[in-house]
Amino acid sequence: MSTFYVPQTLDEAVGLLAELDDTMVYGGGTAIQILLKQGILFTDHFVDIGRIPGLRDIVDEGEVIKVGPLVSLRQMETDPRVRSQLPLAAETYAKVANPRVRNTASAGGNLAHGDYRLDPPTALVVLDAMVELTSTSGTREVSVREFFVDFQVTDLRADEMITAIRIPKQGEDSRGTFVKHSSLAANDWPCASVAVLAVPGELTELRLGLGALAPTTRYLALDIDQDMSEQEVVDAALEIAGTAIDPIEDVRGSAGYKAHLGRIAVEEGVRSVMKELAHA
Repeated sequence: MSTFYVPQTLDEAVGLLAELDDTMVYGGGTAIQILLKQGILFTDHFVDIGRIPGLRDIVDEGEVIKVGPLVSLRQMETDPRVRSQLPLAAETYAKVANPRVRNTASAGGNLAHGDYRLDPPTALVVLDAMVELTSTSGTREVSVREFFVDFQVTDLRADEMITAIRIPKQGEDSRGTFVKHSSLAANDWPCASVAVLAVPGELTELRLGLGALAPTTRYLALDIDQDMSEQEVVDAALEIAGTAIDPIEDVRGSAGYKAHLGRIAVEEGVRSVMKELAHA
């Protein structure tokens, strides 16, 4: 029988994580409830952080939007600041599962879950987001690009909890899109998901975030110049994506099928972004 703790402050919460063994932070609880019902999650202690002030806030910090770990995916989809300053993030969060899930699941819990098929990390890696991790020893920040260490493994330590996600504002000249393909149902886990962000400069940096196409979320980037045709950019993106695509076969499709969908998603996303840049 698991024990639930309901700390009232952040210090109390990280103190419990440091003191207790076999402990799990409980926020939105969407994934945890499913895993408990399936009988594949066992833990002695749950630390429910729902009453700690500030963890549900979205804060404009100037160049960065700070997202509390208990901000719902639905908030990320609809919040005016996210929609205006981080349109790619808003677009991506809007395509997670279904409204019922998005109203319950939290932004921090989504990352902590660590599943390679998650949609939001594909956008967060191209937006250069950082995860704030807090313990009794203090706070450290980890790039989302480095947060997913291996299959279902993150850089979150046993005595730490996610206390914020910091996302640099998307530049006005940048263009981004999110493409997702599922095989069993529109709201099911994707077979392939791709976030694409073009960041103009002396050379335009084309960033790709790949989801469900390898044991972890993958980040890739390449420089393109104005003399390259749309097809040349697509070919270059497909070539670099091919170095990272390594799908896991399951009931949703074979590795070959998922790799094929991944290439389609990359091409769709890159062509969409290139067309937007051409008309900017």
